[in-house]
Amino acid sequence: MGTSSTEIYRNARDLLQDLGRDYAKALEQFTWPEFGDRFNWAVDWFDASARGDDGTALWIVEEDGSETRYSFDAMAHRSDQVAALLTASGVARGDRVLLMLANQVELWESMLAVMKIGAVIMPTSTALGSTDLVDRVDRGGARHVVVNAADTAKFDAVPGTYTRICVGTAPASQPAGWLAYRDAYSLDVGPAEHPGTAPSDPVLLYFTSGTTSRPKLVEHTQVSYPVGHLATAYWLGVRPGDVHLNISSPGWAKHAWSCFFAPWIAQATIFIYNYSRFDAAALLGQIRRAQVTTFCAPPTVWRMLIQADLSGGPGHLRELVSAGEPLNPEVIDQVRRAWGRTIRDGYGQTELTLAVGNLPGMPVKPGSMGLPLPGVPVVLVDPVTGERAREGEICIDLAARPVGLMTGYLGDPERGAEAMAGGYYHTGDVATEDDDGYIFYVGRTDDVFKSSDFKISPFELESVLIEHPAVAEAAVVPAPDALRGALPKAYIALTPGYPPDRDTALSILRHAREKLPPFQRVRRLEFFDLPKTISGKIRRVELREREEVAAGGERVIQEWRDEDFPELRS
Repeated sequence: MGTSSTEIYRNARDLLQDLGRDYAKALEQFTWPEFGDRFNWAVDWFDASARGDDGTALWIVEEDGSETRYSFDAMAHRSDQVAALLTASGVARGDRVLLMLANQVELWESMLAVMKIGAVIMPTSTALGSTDLVDRVDRGGARHVVVNAADTAKFDAVPGTYTRICVGTAPASQPAGWLAYRDAYSLDVGPAEHPGTAPSDPVLLYFTSGTTSRPKLVEHTQVSYPVGHLATAYWLGVRPGDVHLNISSPGWAKHAWSCFFAPWIAQATIFIYNYSRFDAAALLGQIRRAQVTTFCAPPTVWRMLIQADLSGGPGHLRELVSAGEPLNPEVIDQVRRAWGRTIRDGYGQTELTLAVGNLPGMPVKPGSMGLPLPGVPVVLVDPVTGERAREGEICIDLAARPVGLMTGYLGDPERGAEAMAGGYYHTGDVATEDDDGYIFYVGRTDDVFKSSDFKISPFELESVLIEHPAVAEAAVVPAPDALRGALPKAYIALTPGYPPDRDTALSILRHAREKLPPFQRVRRLEFFDLPKTISGKIRRVELREREEVAAGGERVIQEWRDEDFPELRS
């Protein structure tokens, strides 16, 4: 009798855990597990390891101090109930299900349940408004949506015949036309049966920002994230019985990375601390109280933490990691001095599971993202010659294609072909490599930048800005910021008849605030004659250089900042 999918998966997981801090052996011995005609992570791995396990799988703490814990066995059963409800509501294998939920147990239940049916998860941020949701439902082909009661009104303006399922309402307040998620808990069901999904079947669709067009739609299979994140779990250093905390918002890929797959691959507890406003002292208190052992946070959070009192020590923290954007070496130094622990940086994308990282036990070089993960053929390619180089675009050699790479951009074969051109997957990021193989991030090959761990596409912001009658042209670039890393700043060329004054600036900023979700808000604005190429294209590189020169200096005359307008905060 052949080895089961569960055993194959566990053997791959255990190999990386057993090799632990021996990177050379992991690089030599690890190969991606291969399955037969079917694989389903929720059934073949999670359920197989969770049933009968009373250990804590999910631990959620609220700002008011209330908390709930759910065992692995309970999560297996609760997701069986939700899968039964979804099936009874019409969800079928291959259907796309939009999940718009916060850090709440229903999110984890729903993700498992959708997988158990063989349907496709479309994670969506609760920060999005109706305009973005119209695009996601339409282009993503959502046939069902699962959302909190507070967000149901957003879908009044989202056309479609999709099934609507509401979370968190009492019978008396159930919105018209919405099914009740709570009904799942009254169902008497047995373990979910395997849906028969093949390894190549889709399981996740993620929207991600582009540079010159609307967000891309990234497709992942039953193995690309569920199996590819074996590498992420290895980088995190998370082990069975650990308590793992990752600071990330639902709806974005990093949440699936480190709040779902990686810790449960390791059979560790996922710890969640919900808060309305970041409080470093409160977060540190929870980390120590809950005896968190592995902690992942974006650089924005690390920069805020080092401004807090770290004298209380690291508690039970063993592994500290950071991802989302390059981490400042001085932040690593301050944490090391205070806690005697080293923050390890890592690199991946929505399109790709962790590809480069500073792994447990290996020397960390200041400013480096680390080394390629086992099973991930990372190469640097000169964007001009197409040849491998010591400085170039971070690429993945498709001749040894890793499991964790997306299948492509759904509905956009042209862009997918461009991303996979020349035998490489092109990440769009530039880096350098030293003599030891360590990779150092340089920047984007396009204009996308990060602000507080959120990816910002200038095109998306500019498209909103030029809707304002005063705006003839706009160019958005990152303005350096000590806390957030960068803030979106708009350079504006005005249409005739509009003065470059406070009233105009306020009107434009107010327009952008109304049209964009909070993480995309334009925080600064400057009236400026935009530099152009001879062909009429805006030279954003000059504007970025201008911001770097001005960083920390005095403000220019025609610059306006959102803090200049108290009325924007009312």
